[in-house]
Amino acid sequence: MKVQPNDRAIILGQYILENKSTVRAAAKQFGISKSTVHKDVSERLPKIRPQLYIPVKEILEQNKQERHIRGGLATKKKYEELAKVNKKEPH
Repeated sequence: MKVQPNDRAIILGQYILENKSTVRAAAKQFGISKSTVHKDVSERLPKIRPQLYIPVKEILEQNKQERHIRGGLATKKKYEELAKVNKKEPH
């Protein structure tokens, strides 16, 4: 993503808002680091587009509160997949 940082912050903010996306998902979508996404939306966006920052911040706060749930679900899925593989392998 080769655009100016302020433009990138707006694009990222709009993407997060439209997709209710996490920082990680936005970073993956645009091929940039999570640190860059976080800096853009938490530091640049409030200065250049405060009306966009407010709803984006709410989404990021919600994601932060839910991350332990997503982590637990990911761990559960991992071990379910591992159990399937182990079940199929002959001993």
